Amino acid sequence: MEPILTAKEMARADREAIERLHTGETRLMELAGREASIILARHVAGTDSGSLEGFRFLVVCGKGNNGGDGFVLARHLVNREATVDVVLLYPSETLGPLNREGLAILEAYASRLDTLTIYPSHGEALPFVAETAYDAVIDAVLGTGLRIDAGGAELRRQVKDGIELVNSIRERTDAVTVAVDLPSGLDATSGQAANPSVKADLTIAMACRKTGFYFLNGPELCGEVETAEISIPPFLVEDCACHLTDSTFASETFTLREPSSAKHTNGKVLVIAGSMSATASMTGAALLATRAAISCGAGYICASLPEGAAASLHVAAPSATVIGRDIETIREKTAWADAILVGCGLGRSPETVEWIGRLLDMPEIREKKLVLDADALYAIASAKIDLREKGFSDALLTPHAGEFARLCGQTVEEIGRNPLELVRDYSATQRVNLLLKGRPTLVASPSGDVLLNDSGTEALATAGSGDVLSGMIATLAAKGADTFSAGAAAAWFHGRAGDLARDIASLVSSEDVLRAIPEAIAEVFFAEEE
Repeated sequence: MEPILTAKEMARADREAIERLHTGETRLMELAGREASIILARHVAGTDSGSLEGFRFLVVCGKGNNGGDGFVLARHLVNREATVDVVLLYPSETLGPLNREGLAILEAYASRLDTLTIYPSHGEALPFVAETAYDAVIDAVLGTGLRIDAGGAELRRQVKDGIELVNSIRERTDAVTVAVDLPSGLDATSGQAANPSVKADLTIAMACRKTGFYFLNGPELCGEVETAEISIPPFLVEDCACHLTDSTFASETFTLREPSSAKHTNGKVLVIAGSMSATASMTGAALLATRAAISCGAGYICASLPEGAAASLHVAAPSATVIGRDIETIREKTAWADAILVGCGLGRSPETVEWIGRLLDMPEIREKKLVLDADALYAIASAKIDLREKGFSDALLTPHAGEFARLCGQTVEEIGRNPLELVRDYSATQRVNLLLKGRPTLVASPSGDVLLNDSGTEALATAGSGDVLSGMIATLAAKGADTFSAGAAAAWFHGRAGDLARDIASLVSSEDVLRAIPEAIAEVFFAEEE
């Protein structure tokens, strides 16, 4: 899986490459500019190599390492016969030694070529840039050093000028906007954005993608993302906080049935879900979770339903068996199950909250793979249940932001600003795995590992989608995965099923996602055979 780094982790990897591996800053910058030129040429001219004659680029450079990358990139574009204009946002005498060296090389080039122009200031560039047609404008203003807190960030005038120049060209022309490493104004860790910030069509990430690409303003500002390989080896980033799930991880976590297997060896799932009263029914949540478990290939499924709901399940999922809500009956079935799902549509009455508490106190429950969703999470929060005291063997909580707010005592807004740290802290403190649903979905373990899933879209923003996901997770866990891996892999398949469910994402229902689950799984396992 691809590592996703915070700004601190990226800075540490850079430092270790320089100090421990003796990869000098000049070499890293040279590789960054060269690799960016290759990616840029592919997007603008459709070629990895060859001439860029006839193409014109504007490179807007700050005074940090990001600006230094811009100097190298400009040189490589000129070497491929492109016409390049470079705008300096800071006087050359304020640049550090490394950037002064890069600029000196460019100035030597400019003395020999009429295809390279260096504007020593934003003001001097404006009259000429405004009248020039560019194929691409390149943002090399700010790197990963910007930090934005809840109060925002005050950008220097030169930085604002550079960002506004890039955005103005994007708004009034067809030029492709390309950010070097990340869009200027974006916090590389949190995804918060300053005002103004560059809105890129393409972001060329140096060495690794950053966590800020996936949160808050990140997805909107980054556009398409490609990663430039700049000789920072994997072993320097293997202990990073976060990794991106992918189809390979999902397929490796999902277990296909062995030819000689039987139903009892392919995952036995107990679903404790659904409720009925004189005024309302939430049996549908139980049906969706059960059918999702079936769609993921569970060998045997038993659903614990409220009285009167069995007939509905037998129609919707005839292969599942049904038991009632008697605690002793559930205790007996718990011993049989490989994984247990608790919570979908159970209700929130005081009696139900107390009943869920009794359920979670059962040693037979605590030693099983356990998926806790929806109303089970409400019960945990409202009864202030300390999960550390339960000593769960392998449990996963699956809240959305509102449910997580009740669990951790933060507001939804605070969670949105800092999801990565909050899920890690809660998981470590409560000693359970935690899956925070959303775009992206985060799965954290008590050890501090976080898996990020970005496969979902607005197709999943529909009632019952979470019930489907929970049933999928329970099956992957019952078939052999731990709940941490099962949650991350199921989230990936769930997102892909949403993509495949309908051509128009806004029309997708949970029932559509259910029907698309087998296709999402088959696509991963059998695409190569086709």
